Amino acid sequence: GTVQLPLERIFPLIEAFLPKIDNWSVCDSFCSGLKIAREYPGQVWNFLQPFLSDQREYYLRFGVVMLLFYYIDAQHLPRVLALLEEVHSDEYYVKMAVAWAASMCYAAFPDETLPWLQAARLDEFTYRRTIRKICESHQVNAEQKSHLRALERRRQG
Repeated sequence: GTVQLPLERIFPLIEAFLPKIDNWSVCDSFCSGLKIAREYPGQVWNFLQPFLSDQREYYLRFGVVMLLFYYIDAQHLPRVLALLEEVHSDEYYVKMAVAWAASMCYAAFPDETLPWLQAARLDEFTYRRTIRKICESHQVNAEQKSHLRALERRRQG
């Protein structure tokens, strides 16, 4: 993440490292060090797209966590939410990454994220984990948490 090379030489190094990731901690630590996403947001965004539909667990988690760390902002929010909704995996650590990312979207942009959350086609596990993570956040007020818990109960029906 801190190598001083041109961007076009960094991407192959990232791709070479991805097969070595075998747990969530290494994945997330690796993502947190890839500050090049701040310097080259457009190029990194384009680079990430194939990983967001990859079915390998940590390749997919890598894509989601990169969105979480570097693209939860007003400019990218609608596209991030759309991408999160399209992630389909039975892998626990992928589902948890999606829930974490969705909860961070809500914490940063509650008014924009709530309609998405109400209509999102997330599987039940990921949806419940998203609500739980939002409710665990210190950035979300008690009224919002209460509303989300009620929303979750209605969805369970």
